[in-house]
Amino acid sequence: MSRTSTPRRPAHVTSGPFAPPTPARTLTAVSADGARLHVEAHGPEGAPAVVLAHGWTCSTAFWAAQIRALAEDHRVVVYDQRGHGRSAASEVCSADALADDLEAVLAATLAPGEKAVLAGHSMGGMTLMAAARRPGLREHAAAVLLCSTGSSQLVAESLVVPLRPGRLRTRLTAAVLGSKAPLGPVTPVGKKVLRYATMGPGAAPDRVEACARIVHGCARGPRYAWSRVLAELEIDALVRELRVPTAVVAGTADRLTPPVHARRIAAALPVCVGLTELTGVGHMTPVEAPEVVTERIRELVRTYVAVEEDVA
Repeated sequence: MSRTSTPRRPAHVTSGPFAPPTPARTLTAVSADGARLHVEAHGPEGAPAVVLAHGWTCSTAFWAAQIRALAEDHRVVVYDQRGHGRSAASEVCSADALADDLEAVLAATLAPGEKAVLAGHSMGGMTLMAAARRPGLREHAAAVLLCSTGSSQLVAESLVVPLRPGRLRTRLTAAVLGSKAPLGPVTPVGKKVLRYATMGPGAAPDRVEACARIVHGCARGPRYAWSRVLAELEIDALVRELRVPTAVVAGTADRLTPPVHARRIAAALPVCVGLTELTGVGHMTPVEAPEVVTERIRELVRTYVAVEEDVA
């Protein structure tokens, strides 16, 4: 007797503004340790370039709204962090590996000396900060956007566990974020949990659905491995080395990286060009407030990429 298996739902929504569009081309970038990274390019060749780095448990699909809005007149490069999306898992998980991977993507997609706006959300923002001293970033970054991110004390300052600050809250937060339990299929209960932990209370259902599908699509092994890296992250010194114009965006209802992180980063940046705090928005700013994030990227391109091209 044959058994018919139920097809697995794709790890992203397939219709609407948060469905990832078809890329103009795909390629593989090879990192310093041989890790192979799935990379997509959207939009016309020769247009101003934007490179987007997603966060923990996410994928290129997380940037769907930005890709759709920008690709008409920008060349938008997105990639899956190692162990996420279509990039294979690796035994090496570290902030240095994230920086290596970014350099590999920049080298594979940008011409020598070509400038771009680099934007990172959550772990993607940490990737940009971790690469602050890297020659690849300094060669290619005209400006940077950091969304909903932090550079240290991520577990101690998280508000996911509703207790007063202290050792108990830190231990419980580490246990929750570092859980090895499988997330399973997306269910109404699962979406409520995800909304509480990662999004603002007013997040629309379609945005919750989009985020839930992406997060639940992340494999358990990489999710756990990267949670350990983030729990021990300490890159404050590298924030001071990010010597390009850098804008910061944060949600006031962010429980994973509360606004204290954004304010600390903005104060430490050598060239901070604005801190935007979005009232009532949670951690998933590019999905919860896509127009704001997209417009901030456009502003950085207009202000800094155009200047670089004129000088060249």
